Amino acid sequence: MRLIIAEKPSLGRAIAEVLPKPHSKGEGFVRAANGDVVSWCIGHLLEQAEPEAYDPVFKQWRAEHLPIIPPQWQLQPKSQTRKQLSVLRGLVKEASQLVHAGDPDREGQLLVDEVISYLKVPATKRDSMQRLLISDLNPEAVRRALQQLRPNSEFIPLSVSALARSRADWLYGINLTRAFTLRGRASGMNAVLSVGRVQTPVLGLVVRRDEEINRFVSRPFYEVQAAIHLTEQQPLSFYAQWQPSEACAAHQDEDGRVLNPKLAHNVAARIRNQPAQVESAERKAQKQVAPLPYSLSALQIDAGKALGMSAQQVLDTAQSLYEKHQLITYPRSDCRYLPREHQADAAAILQAVASHCPTLQPLLTQANVSGRCRAFDDSKVGAHHAIIPTQKMAGKSALNGYEAKLYELIARQYAAQFFPAWQYADYKISLTIAGGLFTASQRQTTAPGWKVILSKKQQDEAGGAVNLPELNAGQILWSGEPQVQEKHTQPPAPFTDATLLAAMTNIGRYVQDSALRAILKETDGLGTEATRAGIIELLFKRRFLQREGKSIRSTELGRALITALPEQTSRPDMTAQWERQLNDIAQRECRYDDFMQPMQQQLQQLVQQALTTQIRAVALPAGKAAGKKRYSGARKKTTGAGKASAGGRRASSATRTARPARG
Repeated sequence: MRLIIAEKPSLGRAIAEVLPKPHSKGEGFVRAANGDVVSWCIGHLLEQAEPEAYDPVFKQWRAEHLPIIPPQWQLQPKSQTRKQLSVLRGLVKEASQLVHAGDPDREGQLLVDEVISYLKVPATKRDSMQRLLISDLNPEAVRRALQQLRPNSEFIPLSVSALARSRADWLYGINLTRAFTLRGRASGMNAVLSVGRVQTPVLGLVVRRDEEINRFVSRPFYEVQAAIHLTEQQPLSFYAQWQPSEACAAHQDEDGRVLNPKLAHNVAARIRNQPAQVESAERKAQKQVAPLPYSLSALQIDAGKALGMSAQQVLDTAQSLYEKHQLITYPRSDCRYLPREHQADAAAILQAVASHCPTLQPLLTQANVSGRCRAFDDSKVGAHHAIIPTQKMAGKSALNGYEAKLYELIARQYAAQFFPAWQYADYKISLTIAGGLFTASQRQTTAPGWKVILSKKQQDEAGGAVNLPELNAGQILWSGEPQVQEKHTQPPAPFTDATLLAAMTNIGRYVQDSALRAILKETDGLGTEATRAGIIELLFKRRFLQREGKSIRSTELGRALITALPEQTSRPDMTAQWERQLNDIAQRECRYDDFMQPMQQQLQQLVQQALTTQIRAVALPAGKAAGKKRYSGARKKTTGAGKASAGGRRASSATRTARPARG
């Protein structure tokens, strides 16, 4: 008997649907006519054991216990899913062949692998296990995946990477949360000061941004605009802006803005009613190919800007479109490319898009699905590919407002791949007036290309018609009545869901270590595609963050914690390095022990430092969850808190860890 173990019931049902009928359904499994059985996990069936499982004395939070480092790691069944674990125990014994059908990422790999290990499956059966990779729940895609099984042994490094992450986050979160909470109590603050390898640097980003805003003092600066006429008698044609020379440096700030109003007015007086000579008039033709299909982070960022959705709302909605409606492919993807063979499905996918979004149908007829497209690149596709629509046509299942909008956003991004490049011209005019340099520039769209398939707002951003005149070098124009504009420097903008997610994704900008910053890839970041939204929400639940309209601001509690923490725990350098090492483990370029041993040595130092820290007591924010969710979507994979919040999307026991011990 072949047993296929899916990550969740919805995936299990999708697999069973393409197996020979009739089916017989049991409790927690489906048996096909050919003898194949499909069963499933329900997320993680197992979780890291609590500290007291290693020694009962650890149930009480005491400084002398720290750091807690298990001599032999233990997993324990989750109470709410014990029944399904028992179902799998029986089926695994009965099976002659096992097929791993976890989600195509490192946590999905570990989720099934840890069950197989926990059930003590014989080595011969475990070694022959196969891997089923599914990113599209539509029947044809599932059938195709079943014909492309791979040895599960190929994915062992992915599982080891997830295991290292899970254990390291447990050690880091458990020990530092207990240490700082104990120090907080010593200051009279009865609150759990949750610390995590990812959540704390994210909080640090927000706290430091808020500090920049609070310290900011606005300063006036001045710009001089020359009013350019083609001749002295003709009306105003355009404005050109003064470009200060090096001689003006003493009157400028670090960004080149002129702070001296007298200088600006002096320049204006000198250029009033003066000849203006064209030094250059350059038009440079440019083109830009369509943006790649979405990864989860890219989708969350764009949906935050275009639809005002939080990162968690986007994840929940995308999960619903994938699991419930089967209208998009696997959403927890960090990849923006597609396998080359998928281009053959493009026409059918766009036909399905037209059935869901009739207003796009006239535009979709212009798509060239057979042309060369950079999005289809096998060399850049790993275990999963970009998020795109599926071939499923519109049916009876109605989408809610968020689902419909998010589906259309994904569909437009995918369709853009089959349109020509956006072509435009950058036109820049440089003039000399009374010895000073003035410039004017504008961008003109010459062929909209893929821009036509985007939203009206995105099309507007492509630029309108050029209104600068065609000029030649050496031509003499006229500078009429100038303008001196007083402007004021603006503070940094508070983080929003979209900008905070972008900061987590492109964390290299915030890394202090120049050597580390230099080697960080564009895809490296804080957390993973699957965990970032949950990390942000967790910080609201811990009352470290609060919302002010669309802005995300730190609470006094959050600021007090960051002030007390060692700087390295609230900066992204360490966790960015972790993510890189975990990726190296997955790529067979680093060993488990080479990651864990230095991490434990570092933990010893951090705990000792934490236990001597003074924490300022503050009033706790009102309410149980300052960032209470305003939206309820599909069932989601949880992100750990407290003990394992740093990046584990399923460190589910962490919420219990974060509660103060009794006594």
